[in-house]
Amino acid sequence: MDLNGKKVLVGDDSILARKQLIDTVKGYGEGATFIEAKNGQEAVELYKENSPDICFLDIVMPVMDGVAAVKNIVEFDKQAIVIIVSSVGTQSMLKAAIDAGAKDFIQKPIEKEQVEHVLEAHLEG
Repeated sequence: MDLNGKKVLVGDDSILARKQLIDTVKGYGEGATFIEAKNGQEAVELYKENSPDICFLDIVMPVMDGVAAVKNIVEFDKQAIVIIVSSVGTQSMLKAAIDAGAKDFIQKPIEKEQVEHVLEAHLEG
């Protein structure tokens, strides 16, 4: 997969979760630029500054949660590709994120196949 020139924003309050997702994405192609946010507010600000091609967000984060971050990002950019990555199994939070404009969902712990599917569906399609 050609990730050359692609910008990938990863928003998660866990450094380990961000690193794991970045390493997984790197396994599918070289050349992407990664932008990291440690909370939802930072993710929104970095999205506005960098206009990434795809954005992965956790739901449960400090300062601003993932659902609110999705709303803010989609209000700023209607074409935003925001993917929720969360271990939160509550259907209501996931539904709220999708209703807010998230395009897809990856369950933690992440599996390579899920990430590959999302990248192919949203960056190649």
